[in-house]
Amino acid sequence: MRLPTSSPRMPFRSGRRTNDNAGEFETFLEGWIVRQEHYLEELLSAQHNCHESRDDDLNDLISRVLSHYQHWFTSLERTFLWITGFKPGLTFRLVTNSVDDLSEDQTRRMNRLFEETKAEERILSNELATVQESIAASPMMHLARLTGRPVNGEVRDEEAVMKSLRSAMESVVARADNLRMKTTRKVVEILSPVQNVKFLTAATQLQLSFRSWGLQRDSKGASNE
Repeated sequence: MRLPTSSPRMPFRSGRRTNDNAGEFETFLEGWIVRQEHYLEELLSAQHNCHESRDDDLNDLISRVLSHYQHWFTSLERTFLWITGFKPGLTFRLVTNSVDDLSEDQTRRMNRLFEETKAEERILSNELATVQESIAASPMMHLARLTGRPVNGEVRDEEAVMKSLRSAMESVVARADNLRMKTTRKVVEILSPVQNVKFLTAATQLQLSFRSWGLQRDSKGASNE
């Protein structure tokens, strides 16, 4: 089965495009969620009939679902996402909860991949913490908090510092996205087609549930204002 490759990263958008980008993102997200709901229906049907389906048909569905998830990590979405998108380690919990027939070899490979992934997670978390500390420790950030405005004569230096920090943050975010997709691809390679259908069904259901809970929470918060 051919797995989707990472999509190219587009350049950072200027602040003047923020509102337009937000509108584009909302439109994209609505369509993405609708397509994901359709894929969930396909996955549930495939899971129900998986023992009657050909591996080629299941692999085609798996590849399309993974491609759909890959679309989430385009440059437009990265403008709004943070490294705190789901941790790759969650992938292994989903496998544990949805796939109950792993062989000994699959279990060993999953455990090895889990340890590798956790190590990369720690590296990225430490790098994120370093960038955040640098931003918080920026002298101009401190002065801006005290005065509520930039300090004359130091704006250019501050812009250079923030540009450097922004670049570092974008690098961490991009690598976090890549780690999520790399982990998912490797898990898919370990599992059989039937097991992958179970795993992706659980992942899709969880993501849609998170969105539903988030909308309910936002609606409740807005009604209390």
